[in-house]
Amino acid sequence: MATQTQSRTSRTGQTSRTQAQRKATAQKAAATRRRKAAARSRSAKKAAETRAQAQLNTLQVVQAQAERGVLIPVGAALTARDAVLEAVSPYLAGRDSAEREFEKVGKRVQTSLKRFERRGSTARNRALREVKTRRREVEKTVKQNRREAETQLRKSRREVESQLKKARKAVEERVPALAS
Repeated sequence: MATQTQSRTSRTGQTSRTQAQRKATAQKAAATRRRKAAARSRSAKKAAETRAQAQLNTLQVVQAQAERGVLIPVGAALTARDAVLEAVSPYLAGRDSAEREFEKVGKRVQTSLKRFERRGSTARNRALREVKTRRREVEKTVKQNRREAETQLRKSRREVESQLKKARKAVEERVPALAS
């Protein structure tokens, strides 16, 4: 019996481990697996929250743009109505007054149209910048999460291969010992 233990010891280069040592090692490995699983779960939750926030931000940009599309024409219509009411009163005073007012109103209308055009252009550009910024943020987050997942997968694969190799060696060592 003692010679078999010695031969086993000399082949592995280690002394035999007690059952308590094996149990402690198994508990440590189980704790490590639980920690890593919890970390993966946290990472997945964070990625889901990031995706949800990005969708919400995009929706808010679209909503703001839609509101502008409605509010600008309403504001323009109200401004035009006020201008028409203001413009009508001088026409009742006489022809010369009416002609002067026509010219003034024409200039004001042109100025207002240019202002509306500039405001619309500014709003469009702002929305486009916001969308591009959000897109870049989402792409960056996705890339980081993908990289983290790939790294974790490689680590897990190496760990499994290492454990498989150890188990295989252990089986190979036991098979010749049983045969003799």
